[in-house]
Amino acid sequence: QLETLEQEEQECLELRPHPTEKTTHIVSHEHGMTVTKTLQEGEAEPQCQGFSYSRAKLRGLLLEGASLLLLRVLARRQTMPPDLVFPAINTEGDLCTSSY
Repeated sequence: QLETLEQEEQECLELRPHPTEKTTHIVSHEHGMTVTKTLQEGEAEPQCQGFSYSRAKLRGLLLEGASLLLLRVLARRQTMPPDLVFPAINTEGDLCTSSY
């Protein structure tokens, strides 16, 4: 029974004249998860967005770290169950599905 407690992703683009930095921070709490996205373009004020998802919507959630672990286990077992689909959170912070 593995559970993601916290995850942070950071993406930097060195575009001239306005470098862009995008950060996504995901935190688990007793009611579900909160996703906070921050976008910083050049010297402009950072733009922040937040999303919250209930535990019911996230049942079986597979985030990036857990996905890597699952892929290693499947490779080690050399087997792939049919129709393997999990809820996931995409790079925009929206709920989606991840299929293998």
